[in-house]
Amino acid sequence: MSTYMAKMGETARKWYILDAAGKPLGKTAVVAADLLRGKRKAEYTPHADCGDNVIIINAGKAVLTGNKGTQKFYRTHSGWVGGLKETPYRILMQEKPQLAMREAVRGMLPKNNLCRHSLSRLHIYADANFEQQAQKPEAYVVD
Repeated sequence: MSTYMAKMGETARKWYILDAAGKPLGKTAVVAADLLRGKRKAEYTPHADCGDNVIIINAGKAVLTGNKGTQKFYRTHSGWVGGLKETPYRILMQEKPQLAMREAVRGMLPKNNLCRHSLSRLHIYADANFEQQAQKPEAYVVD
């Protein structure tokens, strides 16, 4: 019996919309990462980009559980001595909720070229307004 391996352009891409209002940041990111990779499809192939397009709305209303708001930091480094900048996630979620959601999803994707291609199909909005109405996205429920 042979194993089916999907090729890059063979699978049809659907559009899904996730509502993050009142949901934990990590649980929404897990569902988005699975949809971007295509892990919920029967023709899933680990080395091929066969995932779907994902729109996340209300990213600003996602919640952080436990003490993550004060104990977890978003860190960037300029490469120079003393160039480390830390921002608590509580402030990051207030100022740039799209960045916090994108970093959460990116951390759950493979660390190779598939990550870059998958993230290009991810669209994140801080409120309920989004631009992709013409694609008629299906609502996907985050548990």
